[in-house]
Amino acid sequence: MSYLKRKFSLLTYGISLILAVAILGGCSKKNSNKKTADLVYVNWAEGIAYTNLAKEVLQDKMGYDVTITSADVAPAYTAVAQGNKDAFMESWLPTLHKDYVDRFKNKIVDLGIIYSGTQSGLVVPAYVPIDSISQLNANADKFNDQIVGIDAGAGIMKTTQQVIDDYNLKLKLVPSSGPAMTSALKKAIDHKEWIVVTGWKPHWMFGQWDLKFLKQDPDKEVWKKGNIHIFGRKNLKEDKPELAKFLSNMHLTDDQISDLMLKERNSDKSEEAVAKEWMQNHPQVIESWIPKNETAMK
Repeated sequence: MSYLKRKFSLLTYGISLILAVAILGGCSKKNSNKKTADLVYVNWAEGIAYTNLAKEVLQDKMGYDVTITSADVAPAYTAVAQGNKDAFMESWLPTLHKDYVDRFKNKIVDLGIIYSGTQSGLVVPAYVPIDSISQLNANADKFNDQIVGIDAGAGIMKTTQQVIDDYNLKLKLVPSSGPAMTSALKKAIDHKEWIVVTGWKPHWMFGQWDLKFLKQDPDKEVWKKGNIHIFGRKNLKEDKPELAKFLSNMHLTDDQISDLMLKERNSDKSEEAVAKEWMQNHPQVIESWIPKNETAMK
């Protein structure tokens, strides 16, 4: 290749590169004006259900680009506290997540309650003939000397370990995951076997099977009824006021979340598709969540 040809080729390449950068820069500038939401949730049935619902509403009704990410509890709080995620969709208060909220209280903001009346504890099938935690030791062998748990970092795992210590239980707490726990529960129920698991409401398993919480001794009460909150990163209300307001407006009754979870559980469709259908079938509920200025635009 001659000197002139090489020079012309380099010049052409340089011009092409400048044009490409200019085009990408223009696209980037355009995308920077796009409304975005980056939400994190735990792989628990209720969180999966209403986080996908939030995603569908934000995308379909409010014009957002939405990213949802599943994570364990500790990384989820950390991501929001560090500003890497806009909001954590599932904070259980006043007990299960108290330590995390206390730790990050100066870096996260409470956006409100999405569900009222949570319940947590140790759960057995209704056919198991015991009613209280204090009866577990006498029947430990029937439970294979174990309590089937969920994610190791979950608040209910910490409180269950406290219960094991308080009651001097002989049963070992075995970590797994939400889906693994319900799978073990189903297998035991199918064979009418004894099993005790870490359980909570809201959850589709209470609509699927006949279950009961084991009673706590009054002087050893660890689990109390509470609420599920959504926590946002510290500056979310200033940076994305509409998103913050929408998340603050989100609230589901027990009947609504149970209906959504069971539909998702029993459907062959994707979680997103079920959430979209539920959104379309409950327009008044959805409209009550959308900030007024956005509603007026629709």
